[in-house]
Amino acid sequence: MTAAHDHLVRTPLDAEHEALGATFTDFAGWRMPVRYGSDLAEHHAVRTAAGLFDLSHMGEVEFEGPQAGAALDHALTGAMSAMRVGRAKYSLLCADDGGVLDDLVVYRLAEERFLVVVNAANAGADATELARRAEGFDVRVRDRSADTALVAVQGPRAAEIVRGLVPDPAVVDELRYYAATPAAVAGIEILLARTGYTGEDGFELYVPGADAPALWRVLLDAGRPHDLQPAGLACRDTLRLEAGMALYGHELTVDTDPFAAGLRRVVALDKEFVGRDALAARAESEPARVLVGLTGEGRRAGRAGAAVLDADGSLVGEVTSGVLSPTLGVPIALAYVDAALAAPGTAVELDVRGRRQPYTVTELPFYRR
Repeated sequence: MTAAHDHLVRTPLDAEHEALGATFTDFAGWRMPVRYGSDLAEHHAVRTAAGLFDLSHMGEVEFEGPQAGAALDHALTGAMSAMRVGRAKYSLLCADDGGVLDDLVVYRLAEERFLVVVNAANAGADATELARRAEGFDVRVRDRSADTALVAVQGPRAAEIVRGLVPDPAVVDELRYYAATPAAVAGIEILLARTGYTGEDGFELYVPGADAPALWRVLLDAGRPHDLQPAGLACRDTLRLEAGMALYGHELTVDTDPFAAGLRRVVALDKEFVGRDALAARAESEPARVLVGLTGEGRRAGRAGAAVLDADGSLVGEVTSGVLSPTLGVPIALAYVDAALAAPGTAVELDVRGRRQPYTVTELPFYRR
């Protein structure tokens, strides 16, 4: 990092990453570890054992009050007031015209208390917009991003690692996917959530920023016998792409709508919310282009922006994310393509740096654990 990067925000774990020899990058104004050694080694560690991630750049917004659920019902596409205490739900923050402002996860911590976790690049704007949409409701909205850190343990050995650190192992064993509970690790109070962004089983641990370094070291030490490795943003991206998970700014933008992105399931048109009327109108017809998975041949991966072509060479879509899959050993991509070509098994081509490469539309996700 040079003096030109001194303006970047550092997570509470910055010194821990320095000590581990991390390479850093500017991600949404944050100084984040992109890798500690090898992207591939870190990716394979998450697929075969476990990886430890610093996700403290994510934003956290708390809704608390008698109408917290109603305010979120109005603000988001999903029915948050129907969620049980201790559960989590994936949802969308949409504009008036139905475009996606962000995708996010909501945790119901108590009857009148929710935690909304948003993407780092949109955190400030999301917090402001959520507070604006809560006006008129009996709810207090607080941006907790600055005092909250987030650490994730992801991989097939994640449960074994975390189980050994909590006073009652049943807390881990009984925690369902997309659920959360208060817990303690080595005397550190946390919110333990069974959520993640890698396609593996795993946990996200929300903790006050001051306690984050101690929690990180405890997890790192406990994970070493299980082959856990610290993991950076580079492998986080390849992992989520193999799992067919959307990334805001790529698959989701203000110019895309939930239906084209395959997210109709998270849009509750039977309630009122910002953007509902526009989305109800769009729901009357099928999108012209839809998000699909593509699997290629050889070793050349089509990156974001690569043109998707039909057999005649006509432009029929565009890649939003692409990589040579470390797990599968073939190129994979997410792309928006003409709806007529969206069926699995359809042959298309990508313009990969001036060369046409054969690809096939593939059912998502590419990888299942």
